[in-house]
Amino acid sequence: MRKREVVYFEKAGPINTDACIEVVKGTIKEEGINHVVVASTFGDTGLKFAKELHELPNVNLVVVTHNYGFKEPGTNELTPERRRELESLGAKVYTGTHVFRGVGASIRSHFHYSEEALIAQTLRILGQGLKVCVEITLMACDAGLIPPEDVIAVAGTARGADTVAIIKAVPSNMFFNLKVREILAKPRDW
Repeated sequence: MRKREVVYFEKAGPINTDACIEVVKGTIKEEGINHVVVASTFGDTGLKFAKELHELPNVNLVVVTHNYGFKEPGTNELTPERRRELESLGAKVYTGTHVFRGVGASIRSHFHYSEEALIAQTLRILGQGLKVCVEITLMACDAGLIPPEDVIAVAGTARGADTVAIIKAVPSNMFFNLKVREILAKPRDW
């Protein structure tokens, strides 16, 4: 049997980002997991994690952004300057198609259903942050930025971070082999 403290936040949102950083740092030290995947639309959350994890040895930080055209065709919320700032701190920045969106979003808009939307909505039962943790882990593994092994995934509800999980990463074509090993932090109000 194994016991671990889980952090439950009273409310979702960016107010929990600093506490999530502490959970991640503690997990890196306790578990020796060196791969960390963080969702960050504008780069603010990614930058906070990059600054805090920069000095830890052997940490592979991957910051996953929205894809180009997520909001409007040809645009991305992460500025080139912020991308360079993240990379200067050793973070890898990944911008690509979201596993639970992609072509499925187009199918959904025309036919009001897609398998990707069904999976995303099902994962949201456990919280928006956990859905994103699973999604960014698949994306980073697809891109070859993390290996198919246990990683720490961090995401949030809208902005900031409020969810941390240990996830056994796999590429998206092996989705049903992915394992959410542990939920380390999440909001209670989701």
